[in-house]
Amino acid sequence: MAARALATVSVGETVGPVTVPVTRETLVAYANASGDQNPIHQDEEFARSVGLPDVIAHGMWTMGAAGSVVSQWAGDAGRVVEYGTRFTKPVVVPVTGTELVVEGTVKGVDVEAGRVTVELTVSADGAKVLGRCVAVVRLD
Repeated sequence: MAARALATVSVGETVGPVTVPVTRETLVAYANASGDQNPIHQDEEFARSVGLPDVIAHGMWTMGAAGSVVSQWAGDAGRVVEYGTRFTKPVVVPVTGTELVVEGTVKGVDVEAGRVTVELTVSADGAKVLGRCVAVVRLD
């Protein structure tokens, strides 16, 4: 995707919604790549033994998946200069998998700085899983 031009972006513009699938295989691959082998992300019996309803996605995977939607919208991951969130609810991943829904709204355009602020809403099974999820993107 080509890099988005600053002149084409306006406050109120929407990003998505984009659906991001998450499966148990996704969690295993992320655990192997990140080194986070906490059994709550792979072992259903263990997850239930500590009070979870099932295995849950890694918080950092969830944050990264939402961030990738902004990167695609901007046209280049290097254009995301700030990104932060709060984890509000775990993403439960049953054997059949689940989906994240990522939507965003442009909340600010700073023409002088060449930056756009995008507020994201990220949900799974109808529940908000990330709060105060904001990305600042540099555009030309």
